[in-house]
Amino acid sequence: MTSKLNYTKVGDYQLPNLTLPQSEMPLGKYGRMRRTYLMQEHPTKYTMMLLNGTLYPHLNEVQRTAELWLSQMEQMPSPDKETNQMMWVGHMNALKNQIEEKIRAELIYS
Repeated sequence: MTSKLNYTKVGDYQLPNLTLPQSEMPLGKYGRMRRTYLMQEHPTKYTMMLLNGTLYPHLNEVQRTAELWLSQMEQMPSPDKETNQMMWVGHMNALKNQIEEKIRAELIYS
């Protein structure tokens, strides 16, 4: 079996030039929450995903899905903002809390 690794000589040792794939875009709130959960609760799974190069695509997918769910919040019916501002604010806060609870339960901590 031949390897296509490049090595750098450091002192008396030959060390492989290894790099991990990096994400093109920075992680958002939900991607970072998922990463922290994996690091703390499932360190083996986190390490395997990191070494396989599947961690950052997974975290970006979690972030995209969470943002999609939050964007759908605006399409839900709500009270008229101009005539009843406080009711609209309460309604939107309740919707956001419900969606964030769903995100935490189904995307982050699953």
